[in-house]
Amino acid sequence: MWFGWSGEVRPREEVRTHNLQTSSQAYVVRDLSEEDFEEFYSGFANRVLWPVLHYRLDMAEFNRRELNGYLRVNQNFAEQLSKIILPDDLIWIHDYHFIPLGEQLRKQGHKNRIGFFLHVPFPAPEIITVLPQHERLLNALLQYDLIGFQTERDVQNFVRYVIAENPGHKVFQATERHIVLDHCGRQIRVGAFPVGVAPRPFERCASRATNTAFVQDVVKSLNGCAMVIGVDRLDYSKGLTQRFEAVELFFSRRPDWRGKVAYLQIAPKSRSEIPEYRELGEVLASMAGSINGKFGEPSWTPIRYVNRAYGRAALAGLYRAARVGLVTPLCDGMNLVAKEYVAAQDHEDPGVLILSRFAGAALECRAAILVNPYDLESVANAIGQALDMPLNERRDRHHELFATLSENNNHDWGSRFLNSLRELEIIGADRNPWLQLASAAGPLQG
Repeated sequence: MWFGWSGEVRPREEVRTHNLQTSSQAYVVRDLSEEDFEEFYSGFANRVLWPVLHYRLDMAEFNRRELNGYLRVNQNFAEQLSKIILPDDLIWIHDYHFIPLGEQLRKQGHKNRIGFFLHVPFPAPEIITVLPQHERLLNALLQYDLIGFQTERDVQNFVRYVIAENPGHKVFQATERHIVLDHCGRQIRVGAFPVGVAPRPFERCASRATNTAFVQDVVKSLNGCAMVIGVDRLDYSKGLTQRFEAVELFFSRRPDWRGKVAYLQIAPKSRSEIPEYRELGEVLASMAGSINGKFGEPSWTPIRYVNRAYGRAALAGLYRAARVGLVTPLCDGMNLVAKEYVAAQDHEDPGVLILSRFAGAALECRAAILVNPYDLESVANAIGQALDMPLNERRDRHHELFATLSENNNHDWGSRFLNSLRELEIIGADRNPWLQLASAAGPLQG
């Protein structure tokens, strides 16, 4: 059963909980009131937690009212969830929107095995302690039985925080994959569970999509130019302004590629109710216009910048058609665009992935060209290196990357987490189907 936000925002008196059923999945979803959306989602979750967890303290706006709204919504969701939990259900809660949800369920007497997974980075203790009342919020994580992060770096940052703030806690290694914290006589398992993709199915999807009218029209419009592609939600954590500056530097340094390569940046707008996001869109539009004005010709546009969202198949086809995938976030929990770009490639003539070393995916994608997104010259040079790279080297890099992705696919990710949660239970106990708590990031999104 999937439980989460319905995606609807209504006046408080019209807020409802909805039960939905498909052929394979049950959903219980709840609306948010206008006040809850502003304080919980737009407020504390995305104007405080998101920037702090991504090391952007300069973007965080602390407000006690919004913290209260965040805690209130988690309590309300826990009350609704309590009505449908069975004593032997497994519960899997996702992401920073719902950090206190497990604690609220414990307060209502639920002793179920509850796991939590953070999809975004967990920063160093020196950063996370900037949060007002960080103890109140992050100690709620100690009510879970299993806490999962994207990378070992995130695990170590969390353990360091717990030790620094609670010196009496005992920490020991349980297995190669897990650390155990002893908290008030309870053992809490902590581990890295990097999210994967389904490389073979995505590869087949990309191969089919190259024959669609949409992808063929894009390729035809390039007039023989190679394509560099970036696909990111419009967010300041993605390093888009720095990326545009690096592309400008590349064209300045490599005039031999002018008229021979075009950069396509797809950046669907998100969280437009937050001023910083609207301003970012305006800045990028201005930068794209400036770069095109500086280098462009009547027959060639250096940067194509669009704010539309495209479907999975369309993106897969564009990835496959692109000579270079440019993925340079300033900070990212994982970044599945990088993995999807690799999965989409033609094994015989693959493109090259340029990846920020500050994305969680960089810990697996060692065969990519890893760059520091703050170092514009490094990124500009990497674009040239990728475009100049001979076929044999491109094949070798892609072979290594694809093999790595195949070892950690999306199905294995979910299975590893749930199996780890089940291992904590009494061996041989009969279990009902598990409940999954979805992120409040959007309607019906895991």
